[in-house]
Amino acid sequence: MSKLSRQFKVPDELANLYDFANTLDLRHFTHHGVRHPQGDELANAREFAVWMRQRGLLLVDARVSPTMHATALELRHLIRDYLQRDPPERGKNRDSVRALNKVLKLFPLLATARDDGGMVLEAARDDALAGLSSVVAELYDGSRNGTLDRLKMCASDECRRVFFDRSKPATRRWCMSSLCGNRMKTRNYRERQRNAE
Repeated sequence: MSKLSRQFKVPDELANLYDFANTLDLRHFTHHGVRHPQGDELANAREFAVWMRQRGLLLVDARVSPTMHATALELRHLIRDYLQRDPPERGKNRDSVRALNKVLKLFPLLATARDDGGMVLEAARDDALAGLSSVVAELYDGSRNGTLDRLKMCASDECRRVFFDRSKPATRRWCMSSLCGNRMKTRNYRERQRNAE
């Protein structure tokens, strides 16, 4: 669990998925006179390995190849594409679902019995990408227990950050109402005023 997932109270069972989806920062707005810098924590294979290692997702002696890095970027892209849709719409775009399923096949999971009598999904891979199987397992578990419906992408085109909707009715549209929500509402109000003139 990262500092950000803790700060925004993302449940542990979705923390790796949340962090992985947000390794791409597309925010491009100005806040208090400061332009937010865009960035990619997985810009190359080395940075991807560092990100995995920081979360305990990389086998000690595993090496990330350029092909593995490209696979990780494709997985991230398709997860973000899936999460940008409203939860009831996520399964309706057949092309999107087909593409996501294709990349998910690269991360097979095994059901393993635990000492406490429970079961857990673990990576069937034993290479550098095995750690991303935990992200896939969180995606599966979240869809099964309903918590994935609360993982959404901010509706602001200037943000596009993935956030966990903790509101009771689960109807939030922005990662932060005081920032993205307020900016969008102000912009819409000004546009309505211009159109009324």
